[in-house]
Amino acid sequence: MAREHVRRDGARLVAVASGSLDRPVATCPGWRLRDVVRHLAEVYEHRIVCTELRAMPEPWPPVWPAARDPVGWLADAHLCRLAMLVRSGPLAASATWYPPDQTVGVWGRRMAHETVVHRVDGERAVGEETLVDSDLALDGIDEVLAVFLAGDWSEAPLDAGHGQRATIASGGRAWTGALERRHTDLLEADAPAAAAVTGDPAAVMLCLWGRAADDRVALSGDAAAVGVLRARLTQATQ
Repeated sequence: MAREHVRRDGARLVAVASGSLDRPVATCPGWRLRDVVRHLAEVYEHRIVCTELRAMPEPWPPVWPAARDPVGWLADAHLCRLAMLVRSGPLAASATWYPPDQTVGVWGRRMAHETVVHRVDGERAVGEETLVDSDLALDGIDEVLAVFLAGDWSEAPLDAGHGQRATIASGGRAWTGALERRHTDLLEADAPAAAAVTGDPAAVMLCLWGRAADDRVALSGDAAAVGVLRARLTQATQ
């Protein structure tokens, strides 16, 4: 599934970016579409090298050719990334940023979500947004909450919402996170929560990545808990 989403959404971004590189991207303040295209091309290049070397490349990034056409670069890197996913398979070894899992499967999943988010960025820049697959969006919600949001938050400011619980619910699934001082843990789905974020899968996934306004999802419950959740998501997804 991940590989097919990378294929379709990457090709779509290449298509919408052609001839539109100077369009501003409202969801990435200060960026134009050429910046989104270059960023995703560089991300693909990095993941390819991580798998080839089975180590994080240092130093990174290299000096890219100054005259390289951004759209052509993305198209080439996209095809190379797809070829590596096919050649390696999800269980092949690869250096990743996620310590519990050092396999190509991590990058397949991550690239599916990275690609669809930036595809949406590009489509909005040209006024041609299309739908996000619901199953992909649900997996994207799970990735954000179980991977990005988990971990040590002991350096975060001690706000009123710390220690509260927040539930994210969509598509018949629910995730409840304990917003503790030292960590964010996912609990049983029916654990009581002080606040909730609900909506259709695409809207919730894009909201968690800062790509959807509050009016596209339903926010309820304790405002302080929602504020802590929002602050942690902003930091975790930068």
